[in-house]
Amino acid sequence: MPRSYRNVTIGAFFVGHQQHLFDSFQKGLDAFARELPGIEQGNVEALHRTRVASRRLRELLPLLPLDRATSKKLNRRLRRVTKQLGIVRELDVLAELIDQLHCSGRFPPIALTKVSDALGRARDAARIRLVAKLRARKLQRLANTLQRVTKSCESAQTQQSDAGPGRTNRRWSWALDARLAHRASRVRTAIERAGALYAPEPLHDVRIALKKLRYIAEPSLEAGRPRLAADVAALKAAQDLLGRLHDCEVLIAWGRDAQPRCRRLISSRGANSDCSFTPSKTTAARCTLATCAIAPD
Repeated sequence: MPRSYRNVTIGAFFVGHQQHLFDSFQKGLDAFARELPGIEQGNVEALHRTRVASRRLRELLPLLPLDRATSKKLNRRLRRVTKQLGIVRELDVLAELIDQLHCSGRFPPIALTKVSDALGRARDAARIRLVAKLRARKLQRLANTLQRVTKSCESAQTQQSDAGPGRTNRRWSWALDARLAHRASRVRTAIERAGALYAPEPLHDVRIALKKLRYIAEPSLEAGRPRLAADVAALKAAQDLLGRLHDCEVLIAWGRDAQPRCRRLISSRGANSDCSFTPSKTTAARCTLATCAIAPD
Protein backbone atom coordinates (compact mmCIF):
# COMPACT_ATOMS: atom_id res chain seq x y z
CA MET A 1 0.00 0.00 0.00
CA PRO A 2 1.28 3.50 -0.76
CA ARG A 3 2.60 5.31 2.26
CA SER A 4 1.17 8.55 0.95
CA TYR A 5 -2.07 7.70 2.72
CA ARG A 6 -0.37 8.70 5.94
CA ASN A 7 -0.39 12.36 4.89
CA VAL A 8 -3.87 12.48 3.36
CA THR A 9 -6.06 15.23 4.77
CA ILE A 10 -9.31 13.35 4.64
CA GLY A 11 -11.42 16.44 5.32
CA ALA A 12 -10.53 17.72 1.86
CA PHE A 13 -12.73 15.03 0.33
CA PHE A 14 -15.84 16.50 1.90
CA VAL A 15 -17.84 19.29 0.33
CA GLY A 16 -21.36 18.17 1.24
CA HIS A 17 -23.41 16.81 4.08
CA GLN A 18 -22.02 13.45 5.24
CA GLN A 19 -24.72 11.97 7.41
CA HIS A 20 -23.03 8.61 7.90
CA LEU A 21 -19.90 10.27 9.20
CA PHE A 22 -21.67 12.57 11.62
CA ASP A 23 -23.97 9.79 12.84
CA SER A 24 -21.01 7.50 13.51
CA PHE A 25 -19.08 10.22 15.29
CA GLN A 26 -22.13 11.24 17.34
CA LYS A 27 -22.70 7.63 18.35
CA GLY A 28 -19.13 7.40 19.64
CA LEU A 29 -19.40 10.76 21.39
CA ASP A 30 -22.63 9.74 23.13
CA ALA A 31 -20.95 6.54 24.36
CA PHE A 32 -17.97 8.57 25.61
CA ALA A 33 -20.10 11.11 27.52
CA ARG A 34 -22.49 8.51 28.92
CA GLU A 35 -19.78 6.61 30.78
CA LEU A 36 -17.89 9.55 32.28
CA PRO A 37 -19.62 9.53 35.72
CA GLY A 38 -18.59 5.91 36.24
CA ILE A 39 -14.88 6.66 36.03
CA GLU A 40 -14.72 8.59 39.30
CA GLN A 41 -16.95 5.94 40.89
CA GLY A 42 -14.37 3.26 40.06
CA ASN A 43 -16.65 1.39 37.66
CA VAL A 44 -14.42 -1.03 35.74
CA GLU A 45 -16.76 -1.45 32.77
CA ALA A 46 -17.45 2.29 32.50
CA LEU A 47 -13.72 2.97 32.32
CA HIS A 48 -13.31 0.29 29.65
CA ARG A 49 -16.19 1.61 27.53
CA THR A 50 -14.94 5.19 27.84
CA ARG A 51 -11.50 4.14 26.62
CA VAL A 52 -12.97 2.22 23.69
CA ALA A 53 -15.13 5.23 22.78
CA SER A 54 -12.08 7.52 22.89
CA ARG A 55 -10.27 5.21 20.46
CA ARG A 56 -13.24 5.16 18.10
CA LEU A 57 -13.47 8.95 18.19
CA ARG A 58 -9.75 9.26 17.43
CA GLU A 59 -10.19 7.06 14.39
CA LEU A 60 -13.11 9.08 13.02
CA LEU A 61 -11.82 12.54 13.91
CA PRO A 62 -9.53 12.86 10.84
CA LEU A 63 -12.61 12.29 8.65
CA LEU A 64 -14.31 15.44 9.91
CA PRO A 65 -13.93 18.51 7.68
CA LEU A 66 -11.73 20.35 10.19
CA ASP A 67 -8.58 22.36 9.69
CA ARG A 68 -5.41 20.46 10.47
CA ALA A 69 -4.55 22.41 13.63
CA THR A 70 -7.96 21.83 15.25
CA SER A 71 -7.99 18.16 14.30
CA LYS A 72 -4.50 17.58 15.71
CA LYS A 73 -5.32 19.40 18.95
CA LEU A 74 -8.49 17.40 19.58
CA ASN A 75 -6.76 14.15 18.65
CA ARG A 76 -3.95 14.93 21.06
CA ARG A 77 -6.44 15.52 23.90
CA LEU A 78 -8.24 12.27 23.13
CA ARG A 79 -4.93 10.39 22.96
CA ARG A 80 -4.03 11.58 26.47
CA VAL A 81 -7.37 10.32 27.73
CA THR A 82 -6.87 6.94 26.07
CA LYS A 83 -3.38 6.59 27.52
CA GLN A 84 -4.31 7.53 31.08
CA LEU A 85 -7.34 5.27 31.08
CA GLY A 86 -5.20 2.50 29.63
CA ILE A 87 -2.90 2.37 32.67
CA VAL A 88 -5.81 1.50 34.97
CA ARG A 89 -7.52 -0.69 32.39
CA GLU A 90 -4.50 -2.97 32.07
CA LEU A 91 -4.45 -3.50 35.84
CA ASP A 92 -8.21 -4.18 35.85
CA VAL A 93 -7.76 -6.83 33.16
CA LEU A 94 -4.92 -8.48 35.06
CA ALA A 95 -7.05 -8.61 38.21
CA GLU A 96 -9.79 -10.37 36.25
CA LEU A 97 -7.24 -12.79 34.78
CA ILE A 98 -5.89 -13.68 38.22
CA ASP A 99 -9.44 -14.40 39.40
CA GLN A 100 -9.92 -16.75 36.44
CA LEU A 101 -6.65 -18.53 37.18
CA HIS A 102 -7.66 -18.89 40.83
CA CYS A 103 -10.89 -20.55 39.75
CA SER A 104 -9.11 -22.87 37.32
CA GLY A 105 -7.13 -24.52 40.13
CA ARG A 106 -4.15 -24.99 37.81
CA PHE A 107 -1.79 -22.52 39.50
CA PRO A 108 -0.33 -22.21 43.05
CA PRO A 109 -2.75 -20.17 45.20
CA ILE A 110 0.13 -18.68 47.24
CA ALA A 111 1.80 -17.28 44.13
CA LEU A 112 -1.46 -15.92 42.72
CA THR A 113 -2.32 -14.29 46.05
CA LYS A 114 1.05 -12.53 46.26
CA VAL A 115 0.75 -11.25 42.69
CA SER A 116 -2.85 -10.22 43.35
CA ASP A 117 -1.86 -8.25 46.46
CA ALA A 118 0.90 -6.36 44.63
CA LEU A 119 -1.41 -5.75 41.70
CA GLY A 120 -4.17 -4.47 43.98
CA ARG A 121 -1.86 -1.89 45.54
CA ALA A 122 -0.70 -0.69 42.13
CA ARG A 123 -4.29 -0.58 40.90
CA ASP A 124 -5.47 1.55 43.83
CA ALA A 125 -2.58 3.98 43.33
CA ALA A 126 -3.26 4.17 39.59
CA ARG A 127 -6.93 4.97 40.20
CA ILE A 128 -6.01 7.78 42.58
CA ARG A 129 -3.67 9.26 39.97
CA LEU A 130 -6.30 8.86 37.27
CA VAL A 131 -8.97 10.73 39.20
CA ALA A 132 -6.46 13.50 39.99
CA LYS A 133 -5.42 13.90 36.34
CA LEU A 134 -8.75 13.23 34.61
CA ARG A 135 -11.41 14.88 36.66
CA ALA A 136 -14.99 14.49 35.51
CA ARG A 137 -15.26 18.21 34.72
CA LYS A 138 -12.21 18.02 32.47
CA LEU A 139 -13.56 15.05 30.56
CA GLN A 140 -16.97 16.68 30.25
CA ARG A 141 -15.38 19.82 28.82
CA LEU A 142 -13.69 17.70 26.19
CA ALA A 143 -17.00 15.99 25.36
CA ASN A 144 -18.71 19.39 25.08
CA THR A 145 -15.96 20.69 22.79
CA LEU A 146 -16.29 17.68 20.52
CA GLN A 147 -20.06 18.12 20.47
CA ARG A 148 -19.75 21.78 19.42
CA VAL A 149 -17.22 20.93 16.72
CA THR A 150 -19.44 18.18 15.34
CA LYS A 151 -22.52 20.37 15.20
CA SER A 152 -20.55 23.22 13.63
CA CYS A 153 -19.13 20.93 10.92
CA GLU A 154 -22.51 19.39 10.23
CA SER A 155 -24.20 22.77 9.97
CA ALA A 156 -21.50 24.24 7.73
CA GLN A 157 -21.54 21.26 5.41
CA THR A 158 -25.32 21.38 5.12
CA GLN A 159 -25.28 25.08 4.19
CA GLN A 160 -22.41 24.82 1.71
CA SER A 161 -23.45 21.64 -0.03
CA ASP A 162 -24.27 22.08 -3.70
CA ALA A 163 -23.52 18.52 -4.78
CA GLY A 164 -26.11 15.83 -5.40
CA PRO A 165 -26.56 12.91 -2.97
CA GLY A 166 -24.82 10.47 -5.33
CA ARG A 167 -21.70 12.59 -5.61
CA THR A 168 -21.67 13.20 -1.86
CA ASN A 169 -21.91 9.48 -1.13
CA ARG A 170 -19.03 8.78 -3.49
CA ARG A 171 -16.84 11.28 -1.64
CA TRP A 172 -17.76 9.61 1.67
CA SER A 173 -16.86 6.24 0.15
CA TRP A 174 -13.52 7.55 -1.15
CA ALA A 175 -12.64 9.00 2.23
CA LEU A 176 -13.35 5.74 4.03
CA ASP A 177 -11.44 3.78 1.41
CA ALA A 178 -8.40 6.00 1.91
CA ARG A 179 -8.55 5.60 5.68
CA LEU A 180 -9.09 1.85 5.41
CA ALA A 181 -6.14 1.53 3.04
CA HIS A 182 -3.93 3.45 5.45
CA ARG A 183 -4.88 1.24 8.40
CA ALA A 184 -4.66 -1.96 6.36
CA SER A 185 -1.15 -0.94 5.31
CA ARG A 186 -0.22 -0.47 8.97
CA VAL A 187 -1.52 -3.95 9.81
CA ARG A 188 0.50 -5.53 7.01
CA THR A 189 3.65 -3.72 8.15
CA ALA A 190 3.12 -4.79 11.76
CA ILE A 191 2.61 -8.43 10.75
CA GLU A 192 5.74 -8.41 8.61
CA ARG A 193 7.76 -6.97 11.48
CA ALA A 194 6.39 -9.55 13.91
CA GLY A 195 7.72 -12.36 11.72
CA ALA A 196 7.22 -16.08 12.35
CA LEU A 197 8.84 -16.37 15.80
CA TYR A 198 6.87 -15.64 18.95
CA ALA A 199 7.80 -12.25 20.40
CA PRO A 200 5.39 -10.43 22.74
CA GLU A 201 6.03 -6.80 21.80
CA PRO A 202 5.77 -7.16 17.99
CA LEU A 203 2.58 -9.18 18.45
CA HIS A 204 1.20 -6.44 20.68
CA ASP A 205 1.92 -3.95 17.90
CA VAL A 206 -0.07 -6.18 15.53
CA ARG A 207 -2.98 -6.13 17.97
CA ILE A 208 -2.97 -2.33 18.15
CA ALA A 209 -2.89 -2.09 14.35
CA LEU A 210 -5.77 -4.57 14.07
CA LYS A 211 -7.78 -2.58 16.57
CA LYS A 212 -7.38 0.66 14.62
CA LEU A 213 -8.32 -1.06 11.37
CA ARG A 214 -11.41 -2.53 13.00
CA TYR A 215 -12.51 0.84 14.39
CA ILE A 216 -12.51 2.36 10.90
CA ALA A 217 -13.98 -0.75 9.24
CA GLU A 218 -17.01 -0.74 11.53
CA PRO A 219 -18.31 2.68 10.36
CA SER A 220 -17.88 1.43 6.80
CA LEU A 221 -20.02 -1.58 7.64
CA GLU A 222 -22.67 0.65 9.23
CA ALA A 223 -22.60 2.91 6.16
CA GLY A 224 -23.92 0.09 4.01
CA ARG A 225 -21.03 -2.25 3.21
CA PRO A 226 -22.29 -5.66 4.39
CA ARG A 227 -19.37 -7.45 2.72
CA LEU A 228 -17.18 -6.16 5.55
CA ALA A 229 -19.14 -8.03 8.24
CA ALA A 230 -16.95 -11.14 8.09
CA ASP A 231 -13.78 -9.03 8.00
CA VAL A 232 -14.82 -7.08 11.09
CA ALA A 233 -15.61 -10.31 12.93
CA ALA A 234 -12.20 -11.74 11.99
CA LEU A 235 -10.44 -8.57 13.15
CA LYS A 236 -12.23 -8.71 16.51
CA ALA A 237 -11.40 -12.39 17.02
CA ALA A 238 -7.71 -11.80 16.25
CA GLN A 239 -7.63 -8.72 18.45
CA ASP A 240 -9.18 -10.62 21.37
CA LEU A 241 -6.74 -13.53 21.08
CA LEU A 242 -3.67 -11.33 20.83
CA GLY A 243 -5.00 -9.24 23.71
CA ARG A 244 -5.33 -12.32 25.88
CA LEU A 245 -1.79 -13.39 25.06
CA HIS A 246 -0.52 -9.92 25.91
CA ASP A 247 -2.33 -10.04 29.27
CA CYS A 248 -0.68 -13.39 30.03
CA GLU A 249 2.74 -11.98 29.18
CA VAL A 250 2.20 -9.00 31.48
CA LEU A 251 1.05 -11.34 34.24
CA ILE A 252 4.24 -13.41 33.86
CA ALA A 253 6.24 -10.18 34.34
CA TRP A 254 4.28 -9.45 37.51
CA GLY A 255 5.02 -13.01 38.64
CA ARG A 256 8.74 -12.46 38.21
CA ASP A 257 8.54 -9.29 40.30
CA ALA A 258 6.66 -11.12 43.05
CA GLN A 259 9.00 -14.14 42.95
CA PRO A 260 11.32 -13.18 45.88
CA ARG A 261 8.37 -12.46 48.19
CA CYS A 262 6.70 -15.70 47.12
CA ARG A 263 9.88 -17.70 47.83
CA ARG A 264 10.22 -16.18 51.32
CA LEU A 265 6.59 -16.95 52.11
CA ILE A 266 6.89 -20.58 51.00
CA SER A 267 10.11 -20.95 53.00
CA SER A 268 8.54 -19.48 56.15
CA ARG A 269 5.71 -22.01 55.92
CA GLY A 270 8.10 -24.90 55.58
CA ALA A 271 6.92 -25.77 52.09
CA ASN A 272 9.40 -27.61 49.92
CA SER A 273 8.80 -25.83 46.64
CA ASP A 274 10.90 -23.93 44.16
CA CYS A 275 9.25 -20.83 42.69
CA SER A 276 12.22 -19.62 40.67
CA PHE A 277 11.65 -18.46 37.09
CA THR A 278 14.24 -20.34 35.06
CA PRO A 279 13.95 -20.04 31.28
CA SER A 280 12.37 -23.49 31.03
CA LYS A 281 9.81 -22.71 33.73
CA THR A 282 9.00 -19.36 32.22
CA THR A 283 8.44 -21.04 28.86
CA ALA A 284 6.22 -23.66 30.49
CA ALA A 285 4.21 -20.96 32.26
CA ARG A 286 3.88 -19.05 29.01
CA CYS A 287 2.61 -22.16 27.19
CA THR A 288 0.11 -22.92 29.95
CA LEU A 289 -1.18 -19.36 30.00
CA ALA A 290 -1.32 -19.31 26.22
CA THR A 291 -3.54 -22.38 26.37
CA CYS A 292 -5.81 -20.49 28.76
CA ALA A 293 -5.77 -17.55 26.34
CA ILE A 294 -6.92 -19.70 23.44
CA ALA A 295 -9.53 -21.55 25.48
CA PRO A 296 -10.23 -19.39 28.57
CA ASP A 297 -13.29 -21.40 29.50
